[in-house]
Amino acid sequence: MRPARWDTESVRQAFVHDAVVTMEADGDARAPGGAITVALCGHWDHEPPCPLAPHSTDAQRSGDQVRLRVLFAAEPTAETEVRGRIDAALSRGSLTGPDGVTTRWLLRDARPGLLRDDEAEHADRLIRH
Repeated sequence: MRPARWDTESVRQAFVHDAVVTMEADGDARAPGGAITVALCGHWDHEPPCPLAPHSTDAQRSGDQVRLRVLFAAEPTAETEVRGRIDAALSRGSLTGPDGVTTRWLLRDARPGLLRDDEAEHADRLIRH
């Protein structure tokens, strides 16, 4: 594992942010990722590119826990802002989706993660985005 991926032709680096939330069994596991996109891009439905940090969120549910893995590309000077926005979005604990249904969750943990070798290609695409 490595802490970040660097592209010498870009000032962007790839970073990882891991989080765990709990939610009701019928909650939409995609909602926290939508909240992250709103925090980083202004809306979950926007034209590319992402204005602050191209990103992707993977959500894996196990019972009432949802593990989130956010891979994002940003200039190193923006890393703290991006992580702060991600944490703030998850701390709000809810999102009303396009169907009008509100999903609620509770943030249990959030922290920087390490980029896995199997994420290198995806990280490169985000850096170039």
